[in-house]
Amino acid sequence: MIDLPGKLQSPILLHGDDVTAYRDPAVLYHDGVFHLFYSLIEVEDDGSVFSYTALSTSRDLLAWTPPRKLTPRDQALNYSSPGNVIRFGDEWFLCLQTYPRPGYKLKDAPRFGDENSRVFLMRSPNLVDWSEPQVMHVKGPDIPVEQAGRMIDPYLLEDKDQSGLWWCFYKQNGVSMSCSRDLKTWAYAGHVPSGENVCVLVENNEYVLFHSPHNGIGMKRSPDLVHWRDCGQLITLGQKDWPWASGRITAAAVTDLRHVAGIGKYLMFFHGSGPQDESKTFDNNASIGIAWSDDLGEWSWPGRR
Repeated sequence: MIDLPGKLQSPILLHGDDVTAYRDPAVLYHDGVFHLFYSLIEVEDDGSVFSYTALSTSRDLLAWTPPRKLTPRDQALNYSSPGNVIRFGDEWFLCLQTYPRPGYKLKDAPRFGDENSRVFLMRSPNLVDWSEPQVMHVKGPDIPVEQAGRMIDPYLLEDKDQSGLWWCFYKQNGVSMSCSRDLKTWAYAGHVPSGENVCVLVENNEYVLFHSPHNGIGMKRSPDLVHWRDCGQLITLGQKDWPWASGRITAAAVTDLRHVAGIGKYLMFFHGSGPQDESKTFDNNASIGIAWSDDLGEWSWPGRR
């Protein structure tokens, strides 16, 4: 049994440093284990910067296994920003992106993923062994992937009203949405204004979308994925007291564990960069943190005063 307020002494779960960044968390709680997927960014001895999708696990949110890289060392791919893990059929599916930055070194001006950034799926029978990533044709089967445009930060969710209908949200023209019944053939369904790193839940028969503007976490709600309204205040948690996150708080992954004994909360995993902002420290000094809530309105964290 987990007692969040009693056991966690720090909001930091994975702590970055001058040559390491932990970004873009995605969390699955299954059979008593937290599976934490994230972007692992490493600065090598010659200053070259490589991104990976990596995995750590924990039973108590305190002790985490060392990062296990699930994707290859390749600056032309840089698989990263895992969105979430879903169960489909008899397999697990993880969505993620490529973030190509060939030839990039830390001494260069911060460079973001180029126009070849696309979204992908990996499959697993057991949450341990993962397939090679396969590109998602989210703009439809008739649109060549080369012409689909830059897209990052995918997230998967089953429709709240139509069982078996799946949505993929991804960063393109705000947040774009595509739907599928087999996770193979997708139909584009439009877009709405939004920041990046979208996470979507269903609460009280509404979709609740978390997204990342320039700093902090914003929220939108919709009854139907068409009509959206902004709600709540910008979420910045304890940023004013956190040098490790004073540059930016972003990339919230919220999971509903209110039904789990010893947790009983919504958990928010996020990453913070600091003390400089991400224009200077995008590829290092980023850490993954945690907060929790009973109602998605008021948030707490270890050490909150």
